[in-house]
Amino acid sequence: MRDNNDRPSAPDFTVACIVMFGVNLTWMLMVIWVVWGLIAAAATGWAVNKVINRIEAARS
Repeated sequence: MRDNNDRPSAPDFTVACIVMFGVNLTWMLMVIWVVWGLIAAAATGWAVNKVINRIEAARS
């Protein structure tokens, strides 16, 4: 296999990933709210927050 050093580096899509995570989380919580009510949406948001906090603690 040959080495191609003239290729540009891959773009950084971190910001796009974070923004789309927020957009997807928003519409999913709205669908949960419409189907099962505010309590279910709040409980789902709380659970997602706990998962994110655990991931953050594991990465530190």
